[in-house]
Amino acid sequence: MTRILMVCLGNICRSPLAHGILESKLNIQEYYVDSAGTASYHIGSQPDRRSIKVALNAGIDISTQRARAFTVKDFDEFDYIYAMDESNYADILRLSRNENDSKKVKLFLAANKSRFDKNVPDPYYGDISDFEYVFDLINETADLIVEGI
Repeated sequence: MTRILMVCLGNICRSPLAHGILESKLNIQEYYVDSAGTASYHIGSQPDRRSIKVALNAGIDISTQRARAFTVKDFDEFDYIYAMDESNYADILRLSRNENDSKKVKLFLAANKSRFDKNVPDPYYGDISDFEYVFDLINETADLIVEGI
């Protein structure tokens, strides 16, 4: 089974959306998808209500997800680790123990050649339209990731 981890800062906005979207596109018999945050602000919390809403509007229920922190153990448990932005990418790499760990880490938007900015914007301080934009961006890129794996 291929194991994929989506990572953002607090694990309540971007990575839960990426988790739910990618999971909806893959065969769950062959792939396991999870998400985590590089900060521990929201451990145990549901995704942001706006993330839940935009996902539900697309037929994806992410309400059962719970925020958790990224740990060094995730390098052992996952084949691919996708960071939502360059800051989280750098935070994850700082925890890597060796080249094998660091090779697993990728910027999520690196898979999307049509995007110059490789950072998925954090919609937390925005409104529902920011969450809709992020959903569409992640959805578009998830299709490309699925094609690549």
